[in-house]
Amino acid sequence: MIDTLAEGFMAEYLAFLEFLPQLIIALLIVVVVYLAGLGVASGIVKILKRSSMQEAYHSYFKTLIKGITIFIAIIIFLNMIGYRALSASLLAGGGLTAVMLGFAFKDIGENFLAGFLLAFSRPFNTDDLIETGGITGRVKSIHLRHTHIRTSEGCDVFVPSAQLFTKPLSNYTLDGLRRGSFTVGIDYTDDVDKALSILRKVVQKTSGVIQSPVASASIKGFTDNYVELQAFFWTNTKDQERGLTRIRTSAMNSCRLQLIEEGFTLSSEVSSALAMSPLDVNIQNGSDNKEN
Repeated sequence: MIDTLAEGFMAEYLAFLEFLPQLIIALLIVVVVYLAGLGVASGIVKILKRSSMQEAYHSYFKTLIKGITIFIAIIIFLNMIGYRALSASLLAGGGLTAVMLGFAFKDIGENFLAGFLLAFSRPFNTDDLIETGGITGRVKSIHLRHTHIRTSEGCDVFVPSAQLFTKPLSNYTLDGLRRGSFTVGIDYTDDVDKALSILRKVVQKTSGVIQSPVASASIKGFTDNYVELQAFFWTNTKDQERGLTRIRTSAMNSCRLQLIEEGFTLSSEVSSALAMSPLDVNIQNGSDNKEN
């Protein structure tokens, strides 16, 4: 019994010694492949840092390359030590698992894929003023699955990457310009050309309105009560201290004061006119009433 165990142990020991060089070579190749993957990942991150791609994507690509490298190293290791069937099953099972996970986490996978594609298209960057799906705000941070947007009301909104990729997206910061406008009504007897000239000059002098493109004004339409004028101006969207709302309020107030000073009648759809009907009032003397 002991002799049989000794012979079996010796046979396994000799087999291991025979297999040991192959195992060492396989481990060395795995280490080389892994180190090469780390070098490739670091090189790609350095290239990405020189580009305009967001830093949030750098770690994603680095992790992705590391994962692919480890998977390749495992497949090579199994093939070199003679477990080719196991490596083939891992490849087949990995594809099947990916499909199953894709169905189970469809929305999550869709957002990650959209975030991956957005990394190359780069429609916006941090601090850009964007609008999507009725949400307008500045981009605070960019992640693969979502983008953090802060609205003018101070609300933090996390927009899924799939929405940013599939739905229309407006970027007000791409060229640094954003147009604002407002309307004002004047009486039909007022000088329209003079009013338009006043609007152009006053709006152009308003703090926060850029000099080029220049401000403009035109007749928007005619209502029952007044002539409706509209003024247009341009602002620098990168100037976060003076937002569009603040600049528009200042321009509207300056125009209001200047038009009043020039004698214009600012009208509205609310009429304060009262219709007065004549009344017949008969006054009789008190003494006459007593006599009667």
